[in-house]
Amino acid sequence: MVTAPTIDTHAHYFPESYIKLIADHGKRVGATVTTDSSGVTFIQVGLSLRTGPITRRFIDIDERLKEMDRQGVKMHALSLTQPMVYWADDDLGMKLCVAFNDAISAAHRAHPDRLIGFACLPFQNPRLALDELERVSRLPGIKGIYMATAVRDRELSDRSFFPVYERISDLELPIFLHPMMINNERLKQFYLINLCGNPFDTAIAAAHLIFGGVMDAFPKLEISLPHAGGALPILRGRFDRGFEIRGECKTIPRAPSEYLRRFTYDTISYNEDIMNDLIKLVGIDRIMMGSDYCFDIAYDEPVKFVTQMKSLNDRQREQILWSNAARLLRLA
Repeated sequence: MVTAPTIDTHAHYFPESYIKLIADHGKRVGATVTTDSSGVTFIQVGLSLRTGPITRRFIDIDERLKEMDRQGVKMHALSLTQPMVYWADDDLGMKLCVAFNDAISAAHRAHPDRLIGFACLPFQNPRLALDELERVSRLPGIKGIYMATAVRDRELSDRSFFPVYERISDLELPIFLHPMMINNERLKQFYLINLCGNPFDTAIAAAHLIFGGVMDAFPKLEISLPHAGGALPILRGRFDRGFEIRGECKTIPRAPSEYLRRFTYDTISYNEDIMNDLIKLVGIDRIMMGSDYCFDIAYDEPVKFVTQMKSLNDRQREQILWSNAARLLRLA
C-alpha cells in the first residue's frame, strides 16, 4: 500500500455502466461499441470519432489500485475522456452522465483514501447540466467538473454556459478540461492528431476562455489545463501582440499573458525543461501531477518524473505531488 501523499489529477476511467449504455442505446445517435477477440473494447461515434483500445486497465478498479501501488500514487482523480457525452441526445446524454458520476462516487465510497472523481455534465443542454450539477454536488467523492475543450459546435466562451460556470464557481468546484481530438486530414498521419492536435486544442480552448471573457466574468472559477497547458504557454507573446494591434482582440482589460496564472496545469509535458519553464511562468503553486492513465502515451512513472526533477527542492516536489491539488480539491 502506498502511504506517501500523492495524487494523479489526470487519470481516465470507463465504468462498465457507461459502456453498456452506449452499447444498448447508442445506435439511435450513431454510436456503437465493439469488442475484439482479445477482449479490447472500442467506442465509435459517427464516422470520425473512435475511442480505444479501452483495455481492462481503464475499467477494472482492482487492477488500477495495483498499478497505483506500483507507481507510488496514493490517489487517482477519476475522469472520463473522449467520446465524452456531447454527441448524445438529451436523454442518453443525461443517462451517460448519471452512470459515470454514480460510478466514480461508488468507487470513492469503496476506496475513500484512494479514489475521487470529476463529474461529467451534459453541457450540450446547459439546463440539464445545471440539474446534474446540483445532484452530483451532493455525491460523496465528487471534487470537480470535467469538460471538453469544446461542446459540439460551441466554444467554451459561449454565453449559454455562463449560468453553469456561475453555479460551479459558487460550489467551489474546479473545472478540468480535456481535448476532444481535432479531426483534420493533415493530422491523420504519424499520430499527429494527439502529438499536435491535442496541445493546440487546449490552447484554442484557453484562448476562448480568456478573450471570451469567462475568466473575468468568474474571477473565482478555477480551470485546469491538461498536458502542461498544451501550446498555450509558448503562444503568450503572440496573444499579447494580437491584443496590442487587433481590435477584435481588445475584449479584455489586460494582456492575455496575465491570465496564465488563472489556470492550473498538470505535469504531462514529457520534458523537464518544459516543466521548468512552465513553473517559472505560472508558479510552483499552479502545477499538479498528472499521468494520462492509462493511454499508451501516458507516463508510466508519473511520481518518478517529479521526484527526479533536479531543479526542485523537497517542498516543491511535495506541492506538485500532493498539496497543490489537495488545496484545490479541498482534500484536507
